[in-house]
Amino acid sequence: MDQNQNQPQNHSMGGGRRPPELKPGTLKKIIFGAVAAVVVIYVGSTSFYTVQEQERAAILTFGKYSNETSAGLHFKWPYPIQQVITVPAELTQRIHIGYRQEGSESIPVDEEAMMITGDENIVSADAVVQWKISNIHDYLYNISDAEQFLRNAASSSIRAVIGSEKLDYAITDGKTVIQDKVREKLIELQAKYKTGIQIIDIKFQDIEPPSGQVAEAFREVTNAREEKNTKINNAAKYENDRIPKARGEAQALLENAEGQKKSRILNAEGDVAKFNAIFGEYKNNPNVTQSRLVLETLEKILPSAKIFITNSNSDTVNYLPLNELLKSGSGSTVSPPATTPPATTPPASEAPQGGDAQ
Repeated sequence: MDQNQNQPQNHSMGGGRRPPELKPGTLKKIIFGAVAAVVVIYVGSTSFYTVQEQERAAILTFGKYSNETSAGLHFKWPYPIQQVITVPAELTQRIHIGYRQEGSESIPVDEEAMMITGDENIVSADAVVQWKISNIHDYLYNISDAEQFLRNAASSSIRAVIGSEKLDYAITDGKTVIQDKVREKLIELQAKYKTGIQIIDIKFQDIEPPSGQVAEAFREVTNAREEKNTKINNAAKYENDRIPKARGEAQALLENAEGQKKSRILNAEGDVAKFNAIFGEYKNNPNVTQSRLVLETLEKILPSAKIFITNSNSDTVNYLPLNELLKSGSGSTVSPPATTPPATTPPASEAPQGGDAQ
């Protein structure tokens, strides 16, 4: 009897409490709130977008291009009203023609590199094309694969230009000219097809014949021409160094000669003026001027000579004790010459005749 009484009690305790039943209006509110939260999160996540520094964004409204935006945080209508397509429009990109760069290793691509020159020789040309996006609308809608289109256009331009040049010119002096021609032709193709791509530059890494004996022969020719150009440049350098120096030396000689000419002219004019002054004095008193000139000349030609002046106008014979005067040294006083008594001359009538004289 106890067991029967405990069974209903255990059943009531093991069943627990039932959860409260929700009203139909409350359940609708929860569902509506959850849907609204999902919509708000979706609208918020698709209404704001960020454009990086090297990117530009194209805005499509119902699939049609409407405008574009630059770097920064922007707002748009949520998808599917508006859609954003970002492209690296501010980034300079590169493509390789004739080879592929994988890390530090270059893998040649012969089908792109090999081409025929104007004189029907085979040459291998490797190039790098630098480009960037200039018009987003044309870039997105006028071409499907921009890199492949640019690769085909560059390869076509290179083949067209090299196909009109000779091999010898292409591998030596014509590399820069060929680069410029290829760049112009590539720019014309981009403008013709309105690709929205701007060609910045194209540079050839190498233009050479295929590897083997032909390449070695052309390499020797190239080295010889480079050596020739080096010698020509050295000769031109020597010429440019020597000619200015020679001109300077010639100018210095001319200026020196001109200075000597002027100096001699001035000296001659001075001598003429001096002569004219002396001549004027000579005309006034010829004897004095003549004596003075004789004495000045003697002083010049005999600077160390001892000069004795006597008067020879008298009838007496002057006796000069030269030995005593010379022995006296450099004395300051010179004694006047001694005067000897005049020699008497017999008259003509008293002169002895021939027989008497004997």
